[in-house]
Amino acid sequence: MTADLHTHTTASDGRLSPVSLLKHAIEAKLSYISITDHDTVNGLLEIYEELKNTNYNIRIIPGIEFSTDLPDNEVHILGYQIDIYDLELRNQLNILVTHRHERTKEIIHKLNELGYTIDYLRVIELAQHATSIGRPHIAKALIEKGYFSTVSDVFTTLLDKNGPAYVPHYKLTPQQVITLIKKAGGIPVLAHPGLIGDDTIILDLINIGILGLEVYHPKHNTLQTQKYLDLATRYQLVVTGGSDFHAVSTRFPERLGLFTVPANLAEKLSKL
Repeated sequence: MTADLHTHTTASDGRLSPVSLLKHAIEAKLSYISITDHDTVNGLLEIYEELKNTNYNIRIIPGIEFSTDLPDNEVHILGYQIDIYDLELRNQLNILVTHRHERTKEIIHKLNELGYTIDYLRVIELAQHATSIGRPHIAKALIEKGYFSTVSDVFTTLLDKNGPAYVPHYKLTPQQVITLIKKAGGIPVLAHPGLIGDDTIILDLINIGILGLEVYHPKHNTLQTQKYLDLATRYQLVVTGGSDFHAVSTRFPERLGLFTVPANLAEKLSKL
């Protein structure tokens, strides 16, 4: 029995629709799956509608992923077992999504000034009307126009943090995210701590209320995995893990089931 506790759908920046992802998870013989789209729970809403009419042999753990506002480090926080109907959570998500669309328009304006002619409405179409629109969707429009061959090329040339078309987006502070997740009945977990680049930040986040660490992640090496497992044990934190699956052919894992965690981690999470 295996699980994957970090996946993305077309509701944010994944390539599979929520229902398609669910079916792929069943084909991969996963016992548990968590949908953790960026700044939206719309993928989960779609799956819950599907589950009303069909009996799938898989457990769904509701989740979400937030980017947080730290100037020099990329800190993402996952929220598990959230009440996706919580009013305060939904109101805040509406604010974040509105800012994402405004940011997209600003990036496109910068691109047009740089000579890369793309259209906002076309970006929305290519995003398959994703709730949580972002830079990968803009990259798809640039590739379609023939300006670049890969998403990686787009980011390296234009959209990375120091790129000429980069626009920062509205983010909550780590404390705000942790509080929001807890108010929605959820468990805040630090995503891929090995990608932050500064372990002192992890200790700071533990002090302000993070309850878990994503110990198992495709970009963690063996030493990092052991280090964060030891850290979670020392501070009695929830241990999670997942593939960070986006269904992108050039990004491991290309399909569900290639990177999994033991189902007992999901079972413990589902009982909290």
